Amino acid sequence: MIRVTVFNEFVHERTEERVRNVYPEGIHMALKGFLESDEISVKTATLLDEECGLTEEVLNDTDVIIWWGHMAHEKVPDEIAERVQKAVLNGMGAIFLHSAHFSKPFRLLMGTPCSLTWREDGDFERVWAVNPAHPIAQGIDRFIYLPSEETYGEPFMVPEPDETVFIGGYEGGEVFRSGLCYRRGFGKIFYFQPGHETNPTFFVPDIQRVIKNAVYWANPIYRGDAYNCPHVKKP
Repeated sequence: MIRVTVFNEFVHERTEERVRNVYPEGIHMALKGFLESDEISVKTATLLDEECGLTEEVLNDTDVIIWWGHMAHEKVPDEIAERVQKAVLNGMGAIFLHSAHFSKPFRLLMGTPCSLTWREDGDFERVWAVNPAHPIAQGIDRFIYLPSEETYGEPFMVPEPDETVFIGGYEGGEVFRSGLCYRRGFGKIFYFQPGHETNPTFFVPDIQRVIKNAVYWANPIYRGDAYNCPHVKKP
């Protein structure tokens, strides 16, 4: 059983009717709805929860965290972000969706601004599988077509990824590295760009397949203390 915790700041759905119409129970519940299975258990956490629902105990019992955020990144306390960073370095997997590129934990793990260009004009997007042999791309054809998605564009100020799995191409001509894999410490990280709050992106079967694949890929095979620097005797 893979233990997943989905964090969603849960602000748009409570304050904007157009978002609530798409995700009436919140983006976190939409993600939980398609992820939960005989092999994956899912807990949710939001800004409304004490310690954002991300206590030491919760993170110790989490194999993979999924993070969605947009308008309330700075409302996540620094100590919570550092707690998530430490858990990833110690082996917990992490999947950052859409605007979570600007979340505190992702920026801590990347060590860069993680900025990009964007516009919201209702353009279509093709999410091209440029690494079709990668485990996260399994079951995906040449591309995923999204009839409407927020446009992201380069330059994307992140470190060079270990692997690029997807590249997005938009109606207006922009391109964006939309599926990136990293390893930090003992943990695996996947950034996936689609998922603007006003679009029903997380109900698209191929998007769901990518996120499920990413959960299996990021599931840790080892967890340890990445901060430990022990003195050892010569063999």
